[in-house]
Amino acid sequence: MPSDYVPPPQVVVLPTTNELKALLAIIRCRETNRGDFIFYSDRIIRLLVEEALNHLPFVPKIVKTPTGSDYHGLAFKQKICGVSIMRAGEAMEQGLRDCCRSVRIGKILIQRDEETALPKLFYSKLPPDISERYCLLLDPMLATGGSAIKAIEVLLETGVPQERIIFVNLLCAPEGIAKVLAAYPKLKIVTAEIDDGLDEHKYIIPGLGDFGCRYFGTDAP
Repeated sequence: MPSDYVPPPQVVVLPTTNELKALLAIIRCRETNRGDFIFYSDRIIRLLVEEALNHLPFVPKIVKTPTGSDYHGLAFKQKICGVSIMRAGEAMEQGLRDCCRSVRIGKILIQRDEETALPKLFYSKLPPDISERYCLLLDPMLATGGSAIKAIEVLLETGVPQERIIFVNLLCAPEGIAKVLAAYPKLKIVTAEIDDGLDEHKYIIPGLGDFGCRYFGTDAP
């Protein structure tokens, strides 16, 4: 992250612990094999999902313990769902399922339109009651913000208020953060780390390469 960069209040960055820095160093390293890349990415994703869940609304809940005593705890105020931006976002689905049993997960496919060079929606399948849920939007990288903005637009069109959307990702570029929040200032972003910025090819620097290709073991398009 640039030394003089101050994230907007809508951005939640995981605490910079030694463990997290070690995990990020592994997945950023170009020599890391696919098996290790998947394993350590999954560990970071789990941390991100746990943090994102902390930012959902809760209500008081009293339960009886096996000793017959009352315990004053909390319960989620509203149902949640996940929506992955295909295909890299699909790598984050299991991390959400590990934290939220039987969670509903939708999918959105956005690709670049060769004629206009703009993000275009090609496919979406979302829970029918998504407008009644809080939505964790899943995509490992926030670079220019084009795909994220299009995905958020799809969610808004289905009736999800932007304040009920939490965008969860591993790495952000400041340019992407600025673009997304300029369009949708009421949503929240949860990320593991904010990088220095974008290079001339719009790749995140220092970044980690193409997340989807490294995770799924395929060649870059």
